[in-house]
Amino acid sequence: MEAHGCDAAALRNLPALRALFDKLIADLRLHPIGRASWHRFPGEGGVTGLALLAESHITCHTFPEYRSLCLNLFCCRPRPDWEFEPYLCREFGAGAVRVRRIERPYYEGAAAAHG
Repeated sequence: MEAHGCDAAALRNLPALRALFDKLIADLRLHPIGRASWHRFPGEGGVTGLALLAESHITCHTFPEYRSLCLNLFCCRPRPDWEFEPYLCREFGAGAVRVRRIERPYYEGAAAAHG
């Protein structure tokens, strides 16, 4: 998922990015393995985040200088659609959001192993 035209200050807002991860994890019933890791680049730089999941992982990278946010959610089992566009427009001021969903083969054994 990519969001463009975002508010540069919002892309440096670590609590807002943590809230995004928390909302995704809760709404999609994901299972984090430990706490998310975050790195804030110095000065006017952006933020990189990673949350390991029993299902795979979530990552985000923000680029305030380009007013963009890149978010990746990898899951080993099907999940419902999530309202990325309204959330990112509201919370990060995105002017355009592009979501690409790639369906992977689904195996029943993966669902049993990952709840």
